[in-house]
This record gives sequence, structure tokens and C-alpha cells, in this order.
Amino acid sequence: MIKQLVTGSALGLVLLSGAAQAIEGSVDVGEHSTNLNLGLGTTSPGLFLKGNWLRSNDDGSTYGLGLGYNVDVGPLRVAPTAKALYTHPEDGKDGFAVAVGAGAQYSFNSMWGLYGEYYYAPEAFSDHLDSYQEASGGLSFTPISLLNLHVGYQYIELNNKGSRKDNVLMDGPYVGASLRF
Repeated sequence: MIKQLVTGSALGLVLLSGAAQAIEGSVDVGEHSTNLNLGLGTTSPGLFLKGNWLRSNDDGSTYGLGLGYNVDVGPLRVAPTAKALYTHPEDGKDGFAVAVGAGAQYSFNSMWGLYGEYYYAPEAFSDHLDSYQEASGGLSFTPISLLNLHVGYQYIELNNKGSRKDNVLMDGPYVGASLRF
């Protein structure tokens, strides 16, 4: 009962802190993959919550929920984040992982910027995986405040345990667009 109360209180604080925050939804498309994202507070300083569903045509899928904190230092934003993931590899067993990492964005002006992210979950933080790795980076363009277009490169790998083949969900360029409300 106490565990549920603490969890409910923490979730309530996250939702209250994001009440004045913007909601962002995006779609990223690569040659063999699709990534759908939904975020609350991801575009402003402070606490944020984001979720995603990534599907590879050949190697499986992941569902993720991340909690992080945006810190702005001039035109640079750094966002340490922890992500809980459900993994569904094509050649391995379904499981869970908790990846830790960070994202960074650098704005040249109100329209152009660079971004990058890296997350890692070792075997100790995962179930049925030796490790989980995710890295991405690219260039963003914001013609109006509600719309962000981006192009970049992303690599996501599920290192399966034992002699099972590793699954690379994404390894290549992608294009994407996000709307902010």
C-alpha cells in the first residue's frame, strides 16, 4: 500500500509540474524503421516525461518511457534521463531494461540547432539482454514555434544473451517532424 501511495504521489507531482508545459508529438522515419514519440515538458527547462514506440521492419520493437530534467546554459540544453524500456527483439526473448543517459541540444538561433542523445543499459539493468545501446544525433530546423523538422543518424542495438543473434533496430539516417502544442 505504501509503495502504491509513493508511486501515485510521484506520478502526481510529475503531472502537476508539467501542467503548464507544452506537449510534443513526433514521428521519425528511417529506411527500415518508424519511431513515434510523445512528450510533456520536453521543450522547456525542468522536469519532463516522454514516451516512444520504435518498430524495426526486420529486428523487433521497443516501448519506452523516460523521465528527465532539462538544464539550460545559454544556447545549450543538457537533459540527463532514465528510460524504462520493454524490448521485443526478433531473435531474442522479450524483456525489460532501464537505460540511463543524456541528451544535448545546441541552438544557433531560433530556427537552427544541433542535437544528440546517448542511452545505455548494462546486463544488470536489463532482462534477457546483455546490453541495450541507443545513440542519435542530427540537425533541427524550426520554421515556426509549433513545428520542428529534423534529420539525423540513429543507432539502436539489443545485445541478446547467449548465442542468439543481436538485433539492430536502427542503424542509419532518418527524417522526422514534431508538433508542439
